[in-house]
Amino acid sequence: MQPTPDDEPRLARIGWSAPSSPQDVAPPQFLARVVAQHRAGYQLHDGEATFNAQPAAKFLRRDVDPVDRPAVGDFVVVAPASPPTIERILPRRTELKRGAAGESHRRQLIATNVDTVFVLVGLDGDFNPARIERYLLLIHGSGAVPVVVLTKADTAAGADTAAAELRQRLTDAIAVVAVNAKSAASVAPLLQWLGPGHTAVLVGSSGAGKSTLTNTLLGEARQATGAVREHDSRGRHTTTHRALILLPSGGCLIDTPGMRELKLTGDEELDEGQFADVDELAQSCRFGDCTHAGEPGCAVQAALADGRLDPARWQNYLKLRDELAAAADTLEAQLRRKSESRVLTKALNRRLGEKYGRH
Repeated sequence: MQPTPDDEPRLARIGWSAPSSPQDVAPPQFLARVVAQHRAGYQLHDGEATFNAQPAAKFLRRDVDPVDRPAVGDFVVVAPASPPTIERILPRRTELKRGAAGESHRRQLIATNVDTVFVLVGLDGDFNPARIERYLLLIHGSGAVPVVVLTKADTAAGADTAAAELRQRLTDAIAVVAVNAKSAASVAPLLQWLGPGHTAVLVGSSGAGKSTLTNTLLGEARQATGAVREHDSRGRHTTTHRALILLPSGGCLIDTPGMRELKLTGDEELDEGQFADVDELAQSCRFGDCTHAGEPGCAVQAALADGRLDPARWQNYLKLRDELAAAADTLEAQLRRKSESRVLTKALNRRLGEKYGRH
């Protein structure tokens, strides 16, 4: 399918940022983007209108990893039908994932093809630098750029101090923006990440102000908002599913439900991104097997003693390191079981073929 002059502005409205439209979508098939997922199916947008669609049968097989099914943010090839059918997912530029909640060891997609991840944190009881670092660790491997958005800056006592301390704790490469999510003027600095062809996703706890921020960026109260409990600064899940919204600024914004659990997937890298400097310190000790608990020549203990390394940040690094190691071991075991299962299945099929023959 050769691109037409009308294709690119239409696709840009749904966040398409490639230089041209895809060449391998043959009419009558067409390109659309997943803007919502419900139990009954998907809602897509083709740059002109939204419509409901169903996934092709291959996506519904029980052995298909949920990560390989259509997700909010995906660009998909659609075949006209009643209802329209999602035939194929185009390669994803970025994938934001977390470990599935509960005891499951699967990975769960939060959003795909996003350029920016806004980590919303209220400057009230929701403010937790360790949790912010956990978000940043998940985001680093996604291919997207993190931006920490501190909400309720207009009402929280000591908001300026908290924001300054967080900026000092995080690396210089990570932007920290304090806003009043109800004020269009206050959230205007976020528009630099929400121009035409760009997509951002909002993540954070319930009550952090994701839906309020979305409404302010939209200029209308489209997303439901709820009150926050005073004793723990938590809110109810006013957003019940992920939804991609087209903004007046030309960008796309994905709102998500609040996350109670934020598990690592096992794919994250501590020696890059937010904790690269801490890992470098740990590698600079005199002894290669240093436990950083009092050995001579320990670079970590020296940095803790002279103030170069924040003790709280070091403790969070240790916690995330141990959790990541456990998640990686579980992921490796899971992949090994899948590989062994495939080998056994092939061997069984071969034996059956040898015994009964194949026709």
